[in-house]
Amino acid sequence: MAITTCVFDAYGTLFDVAAAARQAAAEPAHAALKDKWMEVANHWRLKQLQYTWLRAITDAHTDFWEVTQDGLDWALEVSGLDGDAALRQRLLDLYWELQAYPEVPQMLRALKDAGLQTAILSNGSPAMLDGAVQSAGVGDVLDDVLSVESVGIFKPDSRVYDLVGQRFGCARDEVLFVSSNGWDAAGASGYGFTTAWVNRAGEPMDRLPWTPAHVLSDLTSIPQLAGV
Repeated sequence: MAITTCVFDAYGTLFDVAAAARQAAAEPAHAALKDKWMEVANHWRLKQLQYTWLRAITDAHTDFWEVTQDGLDWALEVSGLDGDAALRQRLLDLYWELQAYPEVPQMLRALKDAGLQTAILSNGSPAMLDGAVQSAGVGDVLDDVLSVESVGIFKPDSRVYDLVGQRFGCARDEVLFVSSNGWDAAGASGYGFTTAWVNRAGEPMDRLPWTPAHVLSDLTSIPQLAGV
């Protein structure tokens, strides 16, 4: 069937999660981060994801903001920056102001102009996602922003992917699901979505029972994949 609905993961897919550490490192007040910002950003993101998986399999759900803070605290400690309360607060504040990757606004506009439905499906809490959408200025090209908080478990649980059909009334094979996380794209493939993995870092394919249908270096070609 033709694609009718394009659904995107948020963090790392539409929004640049490294931007908070990169911006803070450029500020004179946080010079200690200057040579460590990439290390902090990578540790932060990895722990953030790991904690969602651990909470999902142990039935210990909490919202993504708590997971984000826990991941940052671990990243700052392992980088030797855990005593800097001002830096911690600045990084958390910046996480609410993440910018979209450069190609995102035009890509989403092309999908909407072609009459496709567009949405975010994210682990993020509703308030966090609203902050990111408003900061990036892409609210007018999204039909909805779907959060795992409505089902109380993180991706890749199938109940999260169920939210798309419940919201848009579409069949699974009408959905193009796009994520920067290989495991998320794989999980969505197993669920029945057509998937695209945005592999900006050129990482190897995850060893899982399913693989994404498409592997991209950025989001520029998404309209073409959706048949626009």
